[in-house]
Amino acid sequence: MDSVINYVNALFTVYLLVIFIRIVLSFIPRAPVAGWTRAVYGFFIQSTDWYLGIFRRIIPRLGMFDLSPILGIIVLVIVQSLLVNILQGF
Repeated sequence: MDSVINYVNALFTVYLLVIFIRIVLSFIPRAPVAGWTRAVYGFFIQSTDWYLGIFRRIIPRLGMFDLSPILGIIVLVIVQSLLVNILQGF
């Protein structure tokens, strides 16, 4: 059962890392236009938009600040800890 817990923990950690990279990429003024950089940029945007979109409907943008990643990270960490605690109970 420890391997399942480690796997679930790793999945959440990787997705948190993807969200953090998305936050860093948001400081780039323009998206890359061509090549592999565009594909990498598109991957991070597409893999996080569906999740962060949920929170963007709840929290509107405050000027140029988007607070949805903060709420998304908080919810993801809470779900991760709940799920790991449930799995440890088995």
